[in-house]
Amino acid sequence: MTSPGVHGKESSLTLDRGLALLQAVADSESEAPTISDLAAAIGASRAAVYRLLVPLQARGLVRREGSRVRLGLGLLRLSARVLPQLRHAALPALRELAESIGATAHLTVADGDEAQAVAVVEPSWTAYHVAYRVGTRHSLRKGAAGKAILLPFDGAEWVATSGELQAGAFGIAAPVRGVAGLRASVGVVTFERLHADVVGPQVVRTAAEVAAALR
Repeated sequence: MTSPGVHGKESSLTLDRGLALLQAVADSESEAPTISDLAAAIGASRAAVYRLLVPLQARGLVRREGSRVRLGLGLLRLSARVLPQLRHAALPALRELAESIGATAHLTVADGDEAQAVAVVEPSWTAYHVAYRVGTRHSLRKGAAGKAILLPFDGAEWVATSGELQAGAFGIAAPVRGVAGLRASVGVVTFERLHADVVGPQVVRTAAEVAAALR
C-alpha cells in the first residue's frame, strides 16, 4: 500500500515537472521546441513529456503541432486575470498613499519597453489633482514611474522627475521588488512641488506594502 505521504510527494513532483515543461515551452527562443527538446530541458524521458502534456493540452495551456509544442491560447485567459488581481491587491496601499500626500498615486508595470498604469487612486480632499488614467502608457525611460522600474537593485530607492510627461507635474516613484516575474513601480504625481526627502521614503514603504500584498 502506498502511504499518503508518498502519494503527495509524487503529486508534487508531477506538478513541478508540469510547470517546468510549461516554462521550457515559453523559454524557447527560436522555433517551437520538439518533444525531444523538452525532454532534455526538464531531464525527463519522452514518454514522461507526453504524459505531462496531456493535462496542459486539455486546459489549452499548450498545443501540439506534430512533434513540436507551442504555448496555447488558454494562457491568454489566465493572463487576462492578472491585472485585476494586481489592482485589487494594490488599491488599499495606494489609497492610503494618495490621501496622506494629497497626490494621485499609481501602480505601473513594464510591458516591453513601455510603462503602463494599471491602478490609480486620486486623493479625495484636494482642490485639484493630476488626472492619470488606468492604461496610460509611456516609455520606461521617461517619467518617474518608468525610471523607477529600471533602477538597479543596488541603486537609488526612488526617482523624482519634473515635467517629463506633463508640463508642471512632479512625480516620485519607487520600484516594487521581490515579486517574481513582476517589473513594476509605485508612484505619486502632482502639480505641487514635492519634498523628495519626505515623500520618497513614503513611496518606498508603499511599494514594499504592495509587494507584500502580491506575494
